[in-house]
Amino acid sequence: MSRPTSDVQDFEAHASDADLDDLRARLAAARLPEAETVQRAAPGRRWGQGVPLADLIDVVNYWRTGYNWRSFEARLNRIGQFRTTIDGLGIHFLHRRSPRADATPLIMTHGWPGSIAEFVDVVGELADPKDADAPAFHVVAPSLPGFGYSDKPVTTGWGIEKIAAAWVELMERLGYDRFVAQGGDWGGVITTVLGGRFPEQVLGIHTTTAQAPPGLTTDGLTSTERDWTEETRDFWLYRAAYAKQQATRPQTIGYSLVDSPVGLLAWILDKFAEWTDTEDSPFERISRDRLLDDVTLYWLTRSGASAARIYYESHLALDPELRVDIPSAISVYPRDIEKCPRPWAQERYRQIVRWTLPEAGGHFPSLEVPEYFVGDVREGLAAVLAAR
Repeated sequence: MSRPTSDVQDFEAHASDADLDDLRARLAAARLPEAETVQRAAPGRRWGQGVPLADLIDVVNYWRTGYNWRSFEARLNRIGQFRTTIDGLGIHFLHRRSPRADATPLIMTHGWPGSIAEFVDVVGELADPKDADAPAFHVVAPSLPGFGYSDKPVTTGWGIEKIAAAWVELMERLGYDRFVAQGGDWGGVITTVLGGRFPEQVLGIHTTTAQAPPGLTTDGLTSTERDWTEETRDFWLYRAAYAKQQATRPQTIGYSLVDSPVGLLAWILDKFAEWTDTEDSPFERISRDRLLDDVTLYWLTRSGASAARIYYESHLALDPELRVDIPSAISVYPRDIEKCPRPWAQERYRQIVRWTLPEAGGHFPSLEVPEYFVGDVREGLAAVLAAR
């Protein structure tokens, strides 16, 4: 393991009082539309036209009068925050070193509309588990380019391939020549690129977003796996307007996301509602505070437009020929938006050492089922390391 370089600087999150006052003033002055016309529909269908007015008003009022951003800032600062510059772009990351001598370096990558807020509740237990027999990790959780406290790219080019290469450089700067990787959503795609492109540095991967190569048939799949393919097809045909918008016109939607906190909240809350393992509201699994940690981070860093551009850079950009030959652990959560059949996954991930079907959870497992998620990541990466 090489020595860390001096190119890494400490970072502390601290929003100005003026920015927090401005947020509350904008929330108080928000202009809202009339209620949706499906508000009396059966339970579970209230969200048929998007975020219901009554639900949004409740969250906006809490955001303005009850939510405590300073508490979240303090949690980030306790974990340990840093920045470094890679290829001319400032990259922010959490870094929690384990006290255990046998700990393995781990890089965890978030997606959209997530952020490093997804990992705040799990970093400590991964780095310093209460169970002495559980594997431990030196956890690194970067903010994607254009997200949070990372810089906003001023030119095109920061897609999944470049980000994966930057993560290898980041880990080398921290003294981690060999490491494991974990991710979901865009983080899962980037983790796949890490495993496929950098087998000398990456010992193995764990992903909740397995990516099958295109063009596979349903021949030989089980009835459940066929259902998964239909659900995924349905999602991309009928429920992915957000992705098409951000992949083609991120600047246009970006004005609303950076100028209006209510617009930003609704854009993100809609996805948390649809993509979580719940019946009627994302708050069945995720507290308002945890969701607002994520949304407020987007707001204070003015990153609604710059974060959306990852779709412009990377939508449908995963190399169809990319194969991952290193050990891989894959988890398919029951209410995720994409569920990849194992026979399809095996066409890309050539050494799947653990395949898990959790009983609960959706697209944000570290927030929905954090205790299970920690155990799943531990066991998956333990299997990966054992296979080496």
